[in-house]
Amino acid sequence: MNKPKKVAILTAGGLAPCLSSAIGSLIERYTEIDPSIDIICYRSGYKGLLLGDSYKVTPEIRERAGLLHKFGGSPIGNSRVKLTNVEDCIKRGLVQEGQDPQKVAADQLIEDGVDILHTIGGDDTNTAAADLAAFLAKNDYGLTVIGMPKTVDNDVFPIRQSLGAWTAAEQGARYFWNVVAENNANPRMLIIHEVMGRNCGWLTAATAREYRKLLQRTEWLPELGLDSAAYDVHAVFIPEMEIDLAAEAGRLRTVMDETDCVNIFVSEGAGVDAIVAEMQAQGQEVPRDAFGHIKLDAVNPGKWFGEQFAEMIGAEKTLVQKSGYFARAAAANVEDIRLIKSCADLAVECAFRRESGVIGHDEDNGNVLRAIEFPRIKGGKPFDLDTPWFGETLTAIGQSKGARIEVSH
Repeated sequence: MNKPKKVAILTAGGLAPCLSSAIGSLIERYTEIDPSIDIICYRSGYKGLLLGDSYKVTPEIRERAGLLHKFGGSPIGNSRVKLTNVEDCIKRGLVQEGQDPQKVAADQLIEDGVDILHTIGGDDTNTAAADLAAFLAKNDYGLTVIGMPKTVDNDVFPIRQSLGAWTAAEQGARYFWNVVAENNANPRMLIIHEVMGRNCGWLTAATAREYRKLLQRTEWLPELGLDSAAYDVHAVFIPEMEIDLAAEAGRLRTVMDETDCVNIFVSEGAGVDAIVAEMQAQGQEVPRDAFGHIKLDAVNPGKWFGEQFAEMIGAEKTLVQKSGYFARAAAANVEDIRLIKSCADLAVECAFRRESGVIGHDEDNGNVLRAIEFPRIKGGKPFDLDTPWFGETLTAIGQSKGARIEVSH
């Protein structure tokens, strides 16, 4: 094996309930194998790499790295930086006019003596890592980049399960468990639970599933109004589904008449095309981030769905709540930590083999855990509507499914 001399770790993009644990797992594994291997962590992702700003992992940190499994967020910090977006990097003061951010990053790695770079992030982070890996290889820098897939959306091709997604679903269910009690704060209450998921409905669907498990484990007292029907999920809307607003409104009006409330789970990416079309028709600018993604907090799908349904189902009050920040900043649960540690162990093995790629279960190769080639990694993997547990969820709440969103007015 070709022992690494110095390893660097960075986390980037939005938070997910795996970042802190993934950092801890990598530090623990390198320490188990060879504590003489130097480790640094770049502060605030690719920003820290470009600026040469890093933490040194000391023996004291190594000894207490297990603490990181108990925390959410990323102790070393995140940022959204695209190395190929030169204009944005210059604007943010990360590079100077005339500099190539990829070369700046590569030269900084050389200056720091790094021969292995571990990136922990979603599709944007790993796309940036792929671009950097290609640049390093093309220019003979002799560095290896190894990614780990973080995203609560669970939408990275061809990875079966992204780190942190299971925890995010569990935490989103816990969040709604408190919010749903607002159903008795006002007659004919409409509650919209907006869940993260730009292009993929997996997290919304999984959160609804986890929430309904909570309901099934609960004792009720319907004789005094404490009825599971009022606490249940009454509709789930995700980007992959067809939504006939009029038909759904008719069904949900009946629910409202019977239970005095309606609870809807909505992906933050559901109906975005229709909302953006409305904004543009009204001459409004649609804000985008450095990666060209629409800023969903400005589009506000949950609010839009609430406005569409409120009058049609006769709601007296509408409450829109978003579980995203609550869920994505949680510490990883036991199931995710098991996955994180297995990925970290393989990532360290790949470091010794100088094998680049993103660590994950490869859906195109028998779901084997391996270093998946960077060019094959991309985001936007849709949720499979034929997933059995999702069909069971929709059947239980009396909703049908479709192929794609077509929001009618």
